[in-house]
Amino acid sequence: MTKKIEISGETRLVGFFASPARHSISPKMHNLAFENRGIDARYLAFDVLPENLLGSIEAIRSLGLLGVNLSMPHKQAVLPLLDELSTGARLIGAVNTVVNQEGKLIGHNTDGIGFMRSLEELALDIRDKEITVLGAGGAATAIICQAALDGVQTIHIISRKSANFTKMAQKIKEIQKQTTCQINLIESTNQVAITEACQRSCLLINGTNVGMGELEDQIPMIQISDLRADLAVSDIIYHPAETKLLKEAKKTGAKTMNGLGMLIHQGAVAFELWTNQTMPVELVKEALLK
Repeated sequence: MTKKIEISGETRLVGFFASPARHSISPKMHNLAFENRGIDARYLAFDVLPENLLGSIEAIRSLGLLGVNLSMPHKQAVLPLLDELSTGARLIGAVNTVVNQEGKLIGHNTDGIGFMRSLEELALDIRDKEITVLGAGGAATAIICQAALDGVQTIHIISRKSANFTKMAQKIKEIQKQTTCQINLIESTNQVAITEACQRSCLLINGTNVGMGELEDQIPMIQISDLRADLAVSDIIYHPAETKLLKEAKKTGAKTMNGLGMLIHQGAVAFELWTNQTMPVELVKEALLK
């Protein structure tokens, strides 16, 4: 049962630093969790411009915040402002969660961990297996790095030839120094290699924005014929709840999952880091689906 906690002189604060920040559903998620667990804390969103990031990070210490979440455009800019980075954050090269450990600011990246946890909803264990990831941007990088750290055998990355493609080529070298994962970077124009990657994989992940907004009626970089019943498909997009990619995958009988699970579980990991308590995931999911 959710317990109503009154704000007091003991109430601790957690922040969300981004620009823009007002659209975030994280306050709803975390404040519900704080109340349910009886934790005297509140989560607020702050629109932080890049030129104010340093002062905002220092405020975590000076005002005694439990920590913060970070989103664009701060995930990389914050790196030199922190005292320590987790293994995942260092490898990914981005931070989305800061923990204030008695004045020591520690940066984490919970996106990849959240994604890996969300796979439990598909009853899918991808360790020692092959997967294919569409895209090489920030969200895809977090998933790729965490999957490699967690023991995925081979990752096939499909990307357009762009700045992200070049960055990913460099990132792959870092990942392979720290893990035993084999990684193949494939240009989006190489349909033969894409089809082969899908055939070898147990999971296909869309880490791009293709499938939402103006791109809602599109499928990213694969052919519909690449989908099959035993190729689970996950999309980091959660609005719409079912992208065209997921609809087509479902027609084959494949297991499918949208990005809501990743969103909730990355938040759950952050919640645990701040409070040493578990987030009531099912309660939060029910509230967000309303």
